[in-house]
Amino acid sequence: MSDERLTIVFMPESAYGPTNNCIGIGKVLERRGHRVVFAAEASWKGRLEPLGFEEDLVDLAPPPEEEQDAGQFWTDFITQTAPEFRKPTIEQLDSFIRPVWESLIDGARYCEQQLREILDRVRPDVIVEDNVCCFPALLTHGAPWVRIVSCNPLEIKDPDLPPVFSGYPSDDRTGWDEFRAEYERTHRELWEATNAFVVDAGAPPLPYLEFIHESRYLNLYLYPEFADYRRSRPLAPTWHRLDSSVRETEEPFEVPEHLRDGDGALIYLSLGSLGSADVELMERLVDVLSRTPHRYIVSKGPRADEFELADNMWGEARVPQTSIIPLVDLVITHGGNNTTTEAFHFGKPMIVLPLFWDQYDNAQRVHELGYGVRLDTYRFEEREMHEAIERLLGDTALRERMAREGEEIRRRDGKTRAADLIEDLGRRYRAGELEG
Repeated sequence: MSDERLTIVFMPESAYGPTNNCIGIGKVLERRGHRVVFAAEASWKGRLEPLGFEEDLVDLAPPPEEEQDAGQFWTDFITQTAPEFRKPTIEQLDSFIRPVWESLIDGARYCEQQLREILDRVRPDVIVEDNVCCFPALLTHGAPWVRIVSCNPLEIKDPDLPPVFSGYPSDDRTGWDEFRAEYERTHRELWEATNAFVVDAGAPPLPYLEFIHESRYLNLYLYPEFADYRRSRPLAPTWHRLDSSVRETEEPFEVPEHLRDGDGALIYLSLGSLGSADVELMERLVDVLSRTPHRYIVSKGPRADEFELADNMWGEARVPQTSIIPLVDLVITHGGNNTTTEAFHFGKPMIVLPLFWDQYDNAQRVHELGYGVRLDTYRFEEREMHEAIERLLGDTALRERMAREGEEIRRRDGKTRAADLIEDLGRRYRAGELEG
């Protein structure tokens, strides 16, 4: 097999989860001597080059007058629409899910020409997209493209599994048909317009009500085998599951001195870079958790200066999550797919407070498999939170089982498996072995 240097372009969604997933895989490839280029959104400028990658960035909307933090667009969007998260998931389809799709697709339209120019400059051997909507330029350039699904795997549809974004149980079909019908009603017109854009740009038609294609070359999805869903229809041979994809680029972490030798368990609280923008919710969590005998490390998020932590806590706007989770006894999370799979990776039980998108599906899956507790994010009672913490901390059998399963996930090393598959695809392309 040739050891020639490949050029691999990653285009992740602007949020931290997909970008961090690509960073983990990209770093393996970069260490092997390959050229790794990120066509990420422009607010990531200066964050990727220090990790050894090239930056050739795109704007998803007219550039702001002032420099923005990475992912700032979505932070602002979530802050403005947070009241929608209090609604049942079926009601969010029209008021939140559809507007998110619209924003994503507007971004794809806006950057189409930029992407074409980047790919012409870079001349990749493989294009990797960790996103939820189609960017036609990635499909039409000529190099093989890879789709990564770093949301909950319900995004890959199956008639015998709950509808994506619903948070409905796997063993109770109540409401499934109604949810799917409402999704079609609220999204059909947008899908028709998006499909027309995709076809006009030279890409194949989209599958009905889907906003992204399945790659005919390679598809990867991120979820551990022991927690994955049992499908009624097997996925195509191009699909490969990654048990995890945990980056190794974050700095080491030491527990702050005032928490190091305290009483109680050590617990990590993170609602993600987007969820933590809900300051009112963060303040309530700080208040509720301050009245427990435990210690907390808190990812405060982009509005960190707007609220204070209690004496039994330490936190900053951004913390090295993958260096912290191995040190704690329990994770309180919004259920974003990266945090969920990272907690599985390190064998930690979870309390899940879902806010939007696939977080409801992750929360339900964790809950129904017994790996944690799903609580109503805005309506949980203080007693419920305290009882969930004590039950999970006291369940020795669960903690031992998750520790064993986490060890197996780490042994499988999903990011290296992904890098192997991407590298093999690029070499076959270079060798002219791929069908046109």
